[in-house]
Amino acid sequence: MRTSITHPKATATATATTTATTTTRAAAALAAGCVGLLLVLTGCDSSSAADPAPSADADADAAAAAKNGDSVPVLAIPVPRGEGSRVPYDFNGDGHPDLVINDLVQAPEDPHGDDTGTGIVYGTEDSPLDPAARRLLNARANAAKSGDTLPAAFDAEAACDLDRDGFTDLVVSTDPPYNGVGAPPVPLQILFGSPEGLTGKAVTVRIPAQARFGKEWPEHPVCGDFDGDGSTDLAVTASDGRISFLRGPFARTGTPAGATLLPDGAPYLYAPEPKADTDGDGYDDLVATARSRTPGKAAEGTLLLGSADGPAHPGGAYTFPPEKLPEAPLRTKNTKATEGTEGTEGTEGTTRTTLLSHGDFDGDKKADTVVRTTYRGGREDLVALYAAGNTDAPVLTFSTALFLP
Repeated sequence: MRTSITHPKATATATATTTATTTTRAAAALAAGCVGLLLVLTGCDSSSAADPAPSADADADAAAAAKNGDSVPVLAIPVPRGEGSRVPYDFNGDGHPDLVINDLVQAPEDPHGDDTGTGIVYGTEDSPLDPAARRLLNARANAAKSGDTLPAAFDAEAACDLDRDGFTDLVVSTDPPYNGVGAPPVPLQILFGSPEGLTGKAVTVRIPAQARFGKEWPEHPVCGDFDGDGSTDLAVTASDGRISFLRGPFARTGTPAGATLLPDGAPYLYAPEPKADTDGDGYDDLVATARSRTPGKAAEGTLLLGSADGPAHPGGAYTFPPEKLPEAPLRTKNTKATEGTEGTEGTEGTTRTTLLSHGDFDGDKKADTVVRTTYRGGREDLVALYAAGNTDAPVLTFSTALFLP
């Protein structure tokens, strides 16, 4: 899954705040009666501000429950309505980038149940990310059927504005039924952005026959303007190391403007980091790898240079450098592991820190970092947003448990 992103400045700016000021604001919000997570940079909404102040016992209970800032539920608020923007990962077009999170924690009573879904946390005018402005996506509510069958899986893979309407769209992977005869169905679907964000039903990506090859599942979609025409395209894996190059813009039916089968691919495709256009020639490039990579970890691949024909020209070896990740600040004594490693067993069980996103969430033209630390065997987690250049203390923390019903 391509979750490592780099955003340009949001069109509506949000002022970066010092850690000391942020802490003061959070404490003041709690004292005024906000019910929620430890949300630095996020104040009360109008409904919570009108509630009566909680009792001392209630305050004590809330503090005990929120030892990691991740246990007290945040009341959901409407997703802000936008008018469209050119900001990446801006699903509601309000000028503020949003965050996509797969593999949400399970309910404690059902740790091995069905996939909870994909969570979207929206950026707002008042906060780089506001966990109260959130939406849960899942197959039942948002996936397109394959015939009469609704897929069980619904995992985010890539995000970009495929139809050029100013709202970022989400490309997801599903698991449509396949009887083994002929080419497998296309598992990729597009959920289009809108002024209300990501809502409604997705549509299946249409890959024309001339752009398909073999019987492998089309997977690992990567967004980019590979042919330099100003529209966002998709590159998708095909059998025998080939690439289905789907030219944008896409219609709302999921049909690309054109499609070509390209050689010189690999089983896995990724965007170069931090810039998709590695040589500055106006064409986004692509990286093909033999093995799956974890964002933030070192990996080797082959650079495929963009051109008027798409990412069709080998550009030599390419290396994703390793990155030292800050850890979400769990208030436990367990030993932690970072950068997607196997994890270390401690008092809270195995913990693991992985990179969710690099993006300019506060509008200062610098890439902030969002990480997620899972613990207790993945049954609990903490997401942390760190401002660019400051990994000592996050400006916001929350748990994906807030998406649970």
